[in-house]
Amino acid sequence: MSNDERNRPEDAPPTTPQTQGTTAPDMQDAELDDARLEVILDAVEAGDAVALAAALEPLHAADIADLLEQISSAERRALLALHADRIDGDTLSELDEAIREVVIESLPRAVLARAMRTLDTDDVVDILEDLDEPDQAFILQALESDDRAAVESSLSYPENSAGRLMQSETVSMPQDWTVGQAIDFLRNAEWLPDQFYHVILVDERHQPQGNVTLGRILAARRDVALATLAEDVFRTIEATESEAEVAFLFNKYHLISTPVVDDAGRLVGVITIDDAMIVLDEEHEEDMMRLSGVVMEESVSDTALTTARQRLPWLVVNLFTASLSAVVITQFEATIQSLVILAALMPIVASTGGIAGTQSLAVAVRALATRSLTTANARRVVRREMGAGLLNGLGLAIVLGAGSWLVLGEPLLGVVLGLAMVCTQIIAALGGVLVPLGMNRLGMDPALASGTFVTTLTDVMGFFAFLGFATIVLL
Repeated sequence: MSNDERNRPEDAPPTTPQTQGTTAPDMQDAELDDARLEVILDAVEAGDAVALAAALEPLHAADIADLLEQISSAERRALLALHADRIDGDTLSELDEAIREVVIESLPRAVLARAMRTLDTDDVVDILEDLDEPDQAFILQALESDDRAAVESSLSYPENSAGRLMQSETVSMPQDWTVGQAIDFLRNAEWLPDQFYHVILVDERHQPQGNVTLGRILAARRDVALATLAEDVFRTIEATESEAEVAFLFNKYHLISTPVVDDAGRLVGVITIDDAMIVLDEEHEEDMMRLSGVVMEESVSDTALTTARQRLPWLVVNLFTASLSAVVITQFEATIQSLVILAALMPIVASTGGIAGTQSLAVAVRALATRSLTTANARRVVRREMGAGLLNGLGLAIVLGAGSWLVLGEPLLGVVLGLAMVCTQIIAALGGVLVPLGMNRLGMDPALASGTFVTTLTDVMGFFAFLGFATIVLL
């Protein structure tokens, strides 16, 4: 029988087994500035392990991870050769995935095993997900049996699910306990998580019924029932739920932590706000990257060949879509030959339309991600974008038309530019909303290819409107 089982008050449910982690060092004022970076690199170049350790010692694990990501591969290898035995689990968990794998391969196996044993199960799972099978097997074998079972259980859930994100270490108590029983249990238990925010109240089937913050427990009298201190907002998340849904719920309901349950509703873990916010940040970053046609996995530490290989597919797609604009222009070859000035003015219409489409698209993709744009309000949003496009088009038409008249002395050319600008702005605004809405309706990521389609739409329709009106009005 374990110590926590012997110390547990009567009728207490067992806490999830876990490894006792190392206490995080006190935060210090040191940070990775240019002066410290120079000292570190000088120590690496000189092969001075003592000076390197002294320079790195005050830094937070996140700063050391930043350092390993920023320096060149040769400098990284040299640094690890001098400092590998002092790399800890917190530093590994902060590293970019691509760099993390390189660092892990450079660490002595004993150091890696020690580092992984200091981490909570959710951090271990996050690291294992991106490693090759031999490295996974070694790390799992290095963990203590209880932690290994918890990590393997988390890995059995689908990728990007709550089961992969959750921390298996939980603190739960019967819902009919009093504050006094809870305090006695917490004082006597020897294997509590290093950090936790709530005590989870469970029923006799070990199903979560509520959350009580530690602050409320400490502030209440011993005879007060825990159930009366439970928070008003309480939600559970199924282990198979997507990470994106988890992040959405945390953001919407301002959660600090929430229990994770299996198919039977039994408590299997907990997700805390730090992990949920990492997912939310990754979702935002992914939307931004995909709108630019860049894959999520790309980082500044990638080689030129890797970067080119990741970007080339979307560049090829853009090449084919851009050819549609060339097809449209060739249909008005006679018009352009008659009025060469049109060739100089075409980019103005297309460029302005592209910017307007990107503005509308960015708002729509973000609204879809935060679920503020739904089927219920889609028509209203489309009407708003159409109105905004019309007003912007009229404003630009007046400026551009008047400018063309004054500079070129061609009032009809100003009319053509104005009409084309109004049409292009309306099309750009509508395309920026309708394209991501359509992709979302088809079950596709609206950020994935919306930028390419909207840009193509505004270019093609901008050229068509401008050259079409020019053919009608000027010839």
